[in-house]
Amino acid sequence: MKSPASFKRAAEWALPYWTRGEAGRETPQDLFRVLYYGWLVAFTLKVLGSAWDVSWHFRWLRDDLAPPHLLNSAGTALVVALVMIHGYTGYGVDKAALRLIQWGTGIFLVAVPLDLINHRVNGLDITSWSPSHIMLYAGTFFMIAGVLRGWFMGAPPGRERTVVLGAFFAFFLENVHFPEQHQEYGILSLGAWDNGVVYAEKILLQFAADQMGRPVDRTMVTGFTLPVPDYLYPVYAVVAGLSVLVAARMLIGRFGAATLVAASYVGFRTLIWPMLTYTGFPPSALPFFLVVGALLVDLAFLVRIPAVRAVLGTAVVTAGAYGALTAQNAVMGPVYGALKGQRELMGSPPLVLVSAGWAGLGLLVAWVAIEWFARGRRPREVPAPPPPATTPTVTAPATP
Repeated sequence: MKSPASFKRAAEWALPYWTRGEAGRETPQDLFRVLYYGWLVAFTLKVLGSAWDVSWHFRWLRDDLAPPHLLNSAGTALVVALVMIHGYTGYGVDKAALRLIQWGTGIFLVAVPLDLINHRVNGLDITSWSPSHIMLYAGTFFMIAGVLRGWFMGAPPGRERTVVLGAFFAFFLENVHFPEQHQEYGILSLGAWDNGVVYAEKILLQFAADQMGRPVDRTMVTGFTLPVPDYLYPVYAVVAGLSVLVAARMLIGRFGAATLVAASYVGFRTLIWPMLTYTGFPPSALPFFLVVGALLVDLAFLVRIPAVRAVLGTAVVTAGAYGALTAQNAVMGPVYGALKGQRELMGSPPLVLVSAGWAGLGLLVAWVAIEWFARGRRPREVPAPPPPATTPTVTAPATP
């Protein structure tokens, strides 16, 4: 625990910066780093809370003060503090970044009470794809986009800039992919039901059954675990998830950037899988196919012509993602079953192969848009310090 003297020194350092200013204000590098490392902490708290939240809601009836919500709220409180600092002082952001952050945070904060009202009026919300939930993701989307822009435009070139930019893109991918976790948890919960194992408490199942007007049977459980059309999972993953990885590769500008961003997110999900599963929470299918899609995105950027890269990359990445999903289902199904002591389960949510055309079309549109938008966007160059002044050398005249 920090001593009072440490807090005093921190306050003495920070207080001189608490002055009113417009966005785009020249920001000292030490202050810039503190602000954006604060964003890393805030997003970490939010990701830890959200990762726990989906599993929680597949086991217990909803509770506004559930531990995952409290952890997420701690991250949100830090977000609000950072938005106030950026908005009042103008440090660390240009006008575009500040507007994205403010609008995103505003949408998120409006969505929170709307979601609570929705649950009070309509009861259990059995899908992560509901309007109030989508508002939460949309608000976080714009919020992280603003933070990404702020760091991209203001951080000096170097390894730290690249690593932190990759971390923000990993948080971005997590937010975009978040609603897909409903199907990832749902497919294993439905498989467990078929094996005679029930993860959800009885009151939760009965609540969902009453809302659907059905008895607690397989049809009801299917509606609870997989409430959206089967084609949504692969199409959304390719269009939304892989578009984030295209943007990551484009802006980070290094081979392997997309793969490392996807591997970081999937690695995190893999790490917490046993922590949740073996403490009594339902398991989820893991999106390993995203790493395959990300690797193909990196390979596509070996093509130097943007238009050719977008068309060829879309075809290869879409085919690769659908192929990886098929392989994941075949390989991971027996693994999940063995880990849970059940007969073979599905290794991924249902895959509708004929949806690949629509997924590819959506990815192509997004890829072309990213190529166009990112062209010419470069980080602010930090001017080199002027050379030290030198005193002219005076040569004494030669003595005759």
